[in-house]
Amino acid sequence: MSYINSEVKAFKATAFHNGEFVEVSEADMKGKWSVVFFYPADFTFVCPTELGDLADNYATFKKLGVEIYSVSTDTHFTHKAWHDTSPEIGKIEYPMIGDPTGQITRNFGVMIEEAGLADRGTFVIDPDGKIQIVEINAGGVGRDAQELLRKVKAAQYVAAHPGEVCPAKWKEGEATLSPSLDLVGKI
Repeated sequence: MSYINSEVKAFKATAFHNGEFVEVSEADMKGKWSVVFFYPADFTFVCPTELGDLADNYATFKKLGVEIYSVSTDTHFTHKAWHDTSPEIGKIEYPMIGDPTGQITRNFGVMIEEAGLADRGTFVIDPDGKIQIVEINAGGVGRDAQELLRKVKAAQYVAAHPGEVCPAKWKEGEATLSPSLDLVGKI
């Protein structure tokens, strides 16, 4: 089953955000662009490098109207403990959702059942609550926030400019394409 253009399934969870425990649901994603960023576990190796990279680029995501939600099958209490003890994680300002039951992780199809952990899944969700980008990496392969920013900008551009598409390696301000019969076989 393809997740592209599917609506985010209903969920309710507790997140650690800005020093507090807050309730988060799929309704929080409506009306703005969102990135749901799954990772296997707190207090690990690749995960803090990814989450720190997102934290370093968070202001740029916010300028684009994008909220980041990191999710693991750890609890919100574990997220707080990690945030309080790791300098890299301590700089995070986006919500860190706890998913100890695995409901959200299963909703997005990234649960590693035999381990009870999430795959490295990245989902870009439009303001209508529909998934526009899906990327799933192997556990040993970390993601790059700059590449994610490029993809978010492309998704936002395409949403705002019906009839245009962004070619490979497209960057903001570069030429796009308008698919038509005249382009078939000429690219």
